[in-house]
Amino acid sequence: MSDQPNDLPKAAKPESVRRPAIGLSGKLLLLTVVFVMLSEVLIYVPSIANFRMTWLRDRIKTAELAAIVLKSSTADEMVTERLRRDMLATIGAKAVVVRDGGMRRLLAMSDMPPPVGLHVDLRENAVWRPIADAFSTLVHGRTRTIRVIAATPQSGELIELVLDEAPLRDAMLRYSVNILALSLIISVMTATLVYLSLNWLLVRPMRRLTTAMDRFSAAPEDAEHLIEPSGRGDEIGVAETRLADMQRQLVGMLKQQRRLAALGLAVSKINHDLRNILAAAQLFSDRISALPDPTVQRFAPKLIATLDRAIAFCQSTLTYGSVQEAPPERRLINLNRLVADVADVLGLRDHPSIGFDNLVADDLEIDADPDQLFRVLINLSRNAMQALEGTDDPALVKRLTVSAERTGTVIAVRVADTGPGVPEKAREHLFQAFQGSVRPGGTGLGLAIAAELVRAHGGAIRLLDGGPGAAFEFTLPDRPIDLDSARRDANIGR
Repeated sequence: MSDQPNDLPKAAKPESVRRPAIGLSGKLLLLTVVFVMLSEVLIYVPSIANFRMTWLRDRIKTAELAAIVLKSSTADEMVTERLRRDMLATIGAKAVVVRDGGMRRLLAMSDMPPPVGLHVDLRENAVWRPIADAFSTLVHGRTRTIRVIAATPQSGELIELVLDEAPLRDAMLRYSVNILALSLIISVMTATLVYLSLNWLLVRPMRRLTTAMDRFSAAPEDAEHLIEPSGRGDEIGVAETRLADMQRQLVGMLKQQRRLAALGLAVSKINHDLRNILAAAQLFSDRISALPDPTVQRFAPKLIATLDRAIAFCQSTLTYGSVQEAPPERRLINLNRLVADVADVLGLRDHPSIGFDNLVADDLEIDADPDQLFRVLINLSRNAMQALEGTDDPALVKRLTVSAERTGTVIAVRVADTGPGVPEKAREHLFQAFQGSVRPGGTGLGLAIAAELVRAHGGAIRLLDGGPGAAFEFTLPDRPIDLDSARRDANIGR
């Protein structure tokens, strides 16, 4: 045991965390803008191609109307040169050609057009060709001349237009600027809305969780620093609830550990003084054992053995200085006699109101540590006696029974009483110190010690259901046999 009551490590002061230059909210805002702009770019690529095709089709439709006017003229002199130039200016073309079958007819032409740099056939249905041509127009369309071919839906004739690509490029640039401005506006509005939503839904609750963690880590034993769940039904609300539960459990554990530390110091002091007192009592018992009285001669050896056990236990507690029990030193024990010693120490043979039955067979042997098995039986039996002594009604049957049976290499020992039984509330933490007490004012250490000693032997302990009162059963297996050593011993014997 420690000599100081406050051996628990103090909560480390939380280190000051340097906040990043761009917080989570800023990152969310930037990512939202980037993703919206990326989406707009993906939308822009097909839309600019569609804009180009629409612009060219509008020119084709205008050329169709002009071709109808030009073809309806029976004499060339009816269509003046000025009218032809006005029509070409309206269309925005340098030449208009109509093809019907194998014949080509030049309806109008301004000056001699420059060489054609690109042929565009609107009859093609390729998906990627309009996109590639659109970006080609943006890059090379400033000085290039193109020839556009399309079919008229009414007559099925082909119309060819020769025109400068610069007006088309200028229109596409204006459209791109409008798309970019609209994308920026949409991105900023969307990012702002997403930022506000995420800040309300995630960032602020996460900051609240972080602040609660910092406050709690600074003073983990202060219940006022526990986070108060907001009552949200989403994952953040679940996280707040789980954190609050964890903090409450940790506060309880810290309080219990401090209580155990203080108790450990007290036990160390008590053991130290008790060992000295028991040593003095041992000297007196040695003198008493020399008296010729038969009763004294009968009980003196048991008194001396009991004092020896108590002194050895106090010494082992001071030696190990911890709550962990020493490893069992197993011996072969007559269980009937050990149960009889427990009954003598507790005064069960001559108890005025409690009957005692030792139903263990006379020849039943058990492989266990004598002192630890004695402590298991005396703790279980003392708990049973305290339960039976809790009432003074003479009509109640008060009986404590110890029985045992061997099945193969395992022995099952039962300690049963006819008391009021174990309450349901105590069953949840039955074998836990300070939590499994079955009576008011109890600590629950008896059952906890018994369970620890049984487990140290490789066994198990449980509360049996169904009988009147309470019945505890623990099982202890024999030590495993080393087959290699057994074979070697057998060969040596041969």
